[in-house]
Amino acid sequence: MTHNHANYQGRLDFIQNLLREQFNIEGAKIVPIQYDPQSPFKYNNFVYRISLPSPLSAAHKDGPRQPGTVAMPEGAKEFIIRLANPDAEGMNPHTRVENEVAIISLAAAALSGFEPHVVPSVYGWGSAAPPSLQGWILQELMPGAPVDETFNSMPLEEKNVILAQMAKFLKALQGFQLPDSIKEHGGVTFDDAGRIVSTAMTSVGKGPWPSYENYFRDRLEQALERADSNPYINGWHANGVRNRLEAFVESGILAQFKSLESKHDKTIVHADFTPNNLLYAASTQRITALIDYDFACILHPSYEFLRSFSGAGDAKLHGFPSPLPENTEDGVKWDVAKAWEDELEKLNVKRPRTMKGIEKVADVDAVLRSILPWRVTNSDILRLQPKEAILKCRNEHEAQLIKLLDHLGF
Repeated sequence: MTHNHANYQGRLDFIQNLLREQFNIEGAKIVPIQYDPQSPFKYNNFVYRISLPSPLSAAHKDGPRQPGTVAMPEGAKEFIIRLANPDAEGMNPHTRVENEVAIISLAAAALSGFEPHVVPSVYGWGSAAPPSLQGWILQELMPGAPVDETFNSMPLEEKNVILAQMAKFLKALQGFQLPDSIKEHGGVTFDDAGRIVSTAMTSVGKGPWPSYENYFRDRLEQALERADSNPYINGWHANGVRNRLEAFVESGILAQFKSLESKHDKTIVHADFTPNNLLYAASTQRITALIDYDFACILHPSYEFLRSFSGAGDAKLHGFPSPLPENTEDGVKWDVAKAWEDELEKLNVKRPRTMKGIEKVADVDAVLRSILPWRVTNSDILRLQPKEAILKCRNEHEAQLIKLLDHLGF
């Protein structure tokens, strides 16, 4: 039995008890979504579709309102519940649910101009912070199917329709005026008055930070600490790499951010703005939802491009070649990457080509990613690889670090 499946019945029992005790709902049908009991990788969340035996009536009462929630609507019969996996790797339990609910609230306000609405409403939540053993979010079931199920097979014209809508979403998120109560970069939570305020970042477990530069400095220092405990990396002490990394963290980061003119900008960052988190109605060719805010945060607008949109890196910074290179099976889909850039340009969305100095920030992020390569540090993937493959990956990343440090002058 895999670690994901070990408490399967316990989770179902938890949901039934929760619905009964907090929402006065009995007899719900609970079905897992996108769940593979044999998956070797730990899920960040367990997601279930809830179907009620009858629609909610006007007389239904579901208790006092929590921050970030709305009342359950009369006539509703189906919902989604997300259970935070307490064993998810690298996820900070203390504010992860609060951060997701708060970001959903902000995103709903930022995207309020889209009809019908594209951000799921939240009806209730429970913190994952100790002593709680189970964090949860009960939210609206949004219509549509994941874009990634059909995107690759779509003609380019239909892809363009989707990309145009994505660009509008991103423009709205970037243009949203954050509340004055959010003063720093990182995660968000609710204070005692229900205001959304800065806190530690869910996927990092540290923060918040006064600046984008401080975020990267802290992340690099944390990465070096973690590298010390990895038996394959051994802190990158071999071949003098560790000394060079420490010198870069100590005296090189400031120079990398000096030319970033927009360094003080901060915005809502989804951080997983990908086709599998967009729902789509093929009959209308409309995106019906932007979902899954588990990694979302408040950071510089460039962070969305560092985490969500991969491929064609140099072209996104310096312009696309003409003619475009041919697409390859496992490589960059040049036609889609160029179409995405064109849609962003039409709306003047902030993107790498418009962010003066961003290439130097991208170099810092490349160092961060290389210090803790996923294939050498993730416990799930390590179990699936022979030692020779792990060492090969480790050595490739050492070479990459050396090349980056040479480029940076350290």
